[in-house]
Amino acid sequence: MSEDRTEALRADCLMDREGRLTVDLSLPEARQPRLLLRPRPKKGRPQEPGHTLELRHLAEHRRRAVLEPHPPLAEGRWDAYVLDGPGGEGTRLRPGLLDLRALQPGRDPGRTATPLDVRVPYPTRDGFLAVRTWLRTTHGEIDTIRVSGDSMTVRGRLFGARLADGATVRLVRRGTDHAVREGVVHHDRGHGFSLTAAYRDLLDERAPGSEPRRAFWDVFVHPAPDTPRIRLGRLLDDVADRKGVFVYPSTELDGATVRPYYTVDNDLAVVVDG
Repeated sequence: MSEDRTEALRADCLMDREGRLTVDLSLPEARQPRLLLRPRPKKGRPQEPGHTLELRHLAEHRRRAVLEPHPPLAEGRWDAYVLDGPGGEGTRLRPGLLDLRALQPGRDPGRTATPLDVRVPYPTRDGFLAVRTWLRTTHGEIDTIRVSGDSMTVRGRLFGARLADGATVRLVRRGTDHAVREGVVHHDRGHGFSLTAAYRDLLDERAPGSEPRRAFWDVFVHPAPDTPRIRLGRLLDDVADRKGVFVYPSTELDGATVRPYYTVDNDLAVVVDG
């Protein structure tokens, strides 16, 4: 396929409530087309094999591929290509209509199977089609974040675990395991929780005149004493990249600036500057 032709290769995507992804596109010249979802390798890692689906004939030149909910895709970003015949690198797709209305945020943890398998088709920064996936045995889904003065209050739901007496929130400074700040999690011994994190606890003690520093604190919940920690984030809607979309107010505190934010993986963290 020529470069001029590839500019018109746009795919319409539909997500349903069961996690099924349907991809439709027009391919008048294709012989034995297949849809390839290729995982984007992490820095310094080799390219891994992709997931290939048959593009079935619908009508005229329309073709369709269906990615079923099972088996789940590994967590990451998957770039979409069309393959026509054996071999070749394939042609990257551009997004057409993305119908993501079925990706509702109000999922019930008690009725949701784990591991939690989330898929969100989205346009990349350079205008191509990709699918963001998450696959987590346990997950703390954030419903609201409220910034008030020198603290933030988070409400959400826990998937894959239940909260019990002694549940705690822990903020862990990125790059170290010993810098931990701990607080109480309020809950009803079920899946819903609320917690408040005080910003002042995240300020480092430094000698007068020392250079300002930047620190990142990742947010976790321990649902009960001596249980593994569970990352908090927001995955269950149609936003593939929250970091630049949901921007929370910063707080000036003792010469430092503190602000909660979502990471590139849509997980919750707090950044401290100064």
